[in-house]
Amino acid sequence: MGVKPIRIGISGAGFGAVAHLPALQNHPGFEVVAIASPSSAAKVAQAANVGAAFESCEAMLAGCELDAVTVASPPFTHHHDTIAALRAGKHVLCEKPFALNVAQAMEMREALRQAGTVGGIAHEFRFVSQVAAIAELVRNGHLGAVRDVESTMLRTNLRAQERRPRSWWFERERGGGLAGAVLSHLVDQANWLCGAPPKRAAGALRTANPHRLDDRGTFTSTVDDGAAAVLEYPGEVLARLCVDGTTAVESYTLAVHGERRTAVASGLFMTQLSLYTIDGDVTEELTCKPSPYAAFESVNHNVPLLMELYDEFQKAVEGEPNALPSFDDGVATQEVLAAIGYGA
Repeated sequence: MGVKPIRIGISGAGFGAVAHLPALQNHPGFEVVAIASPSSAAKVAQAANVGAAFESCEAMLAGCELDAVTVASPPFTHHHDTIAALRAGKHVLCEKPFALNVAQAMEMREALRQAGTVGGIAHEFRFVSQVAAIAELVRNGHLGAVRDVESTMLRTNLRAQERRPRSWWFERERGGGLAGAVLSHLVDQANWLCGAPPKRAAGALRTANPHRLDDRGTFTSTVDDGAAAVLEYPGEVLARLCVDGTTAVESYTLAVHGERRTAVASGLFMTQLSLYTIDGDVTEELTCKPSPYAAFESVNHNVPLLMELYDEFQKAVEGEPNALPSFDDGVATQEVLAAIGYGA
């Protein structure tokens, strides 16, 4: 890798500030030059010793020298910010959900083609060591012919009694809801494990608790607090994916069932997993090597994974072989989300 750090700006001061910013500031390959947000850029920049703050991505592009932009703003701004950055000749890493609908996603991919720069999607959960190990078990044939993938995430934070402040997250037309926030990760994971987009997709979105309460009173949620998809892949592989924010327990399970063995990763969350392989006779727990950036988990549990993602982004920018989730991957995931009803 090169010696000169990549000058990068961050659009978005929510997850952009709590996860992307510390990941980039602790990564030797990047220099965070600026952060953009309509409400809190100046405060975040001062607290994190970032040199410049702007009210919008376009102002940031015009106001400082950048090589790349992380688009970590809300989903309803991804299309605008990504295309603005690409038209300015910048490399772009975009958060998920990639866009509000398939048409936007395809326009973003075409803008990348015209720019000739690097584009990636922030599917950092590919880099969870147990998930990466399952991918390796699939690719080296250890499981035999893969027949079924199942992935389920259960959370408690959208139960009726849980107070969450009203925001765009509860507005369907602005890209809120679990399908975009979480199921997008599971879809990308299944596509990655199966090595191709699905041939067919079906599913449903569900709103169990539309009437919500925060400190300002009652409000109505128009987004899904549960979502599921059934996918059919080339090679006669089926996948069943589910996210639910209204359960009494929190857990995550990823299982890949082959004709020879099953691999199962499970735990409280996608970053806290144990991995097992199972056949007719033996259940074996596998030990996985921790992230090289594991020391930064205390900052935010996403930070080590994002730092591994930025390793791949840097390789892509420098023209090296890489494992960066691509804009093609983003479009494929967006098409699945659209098939189950997500999209403005």
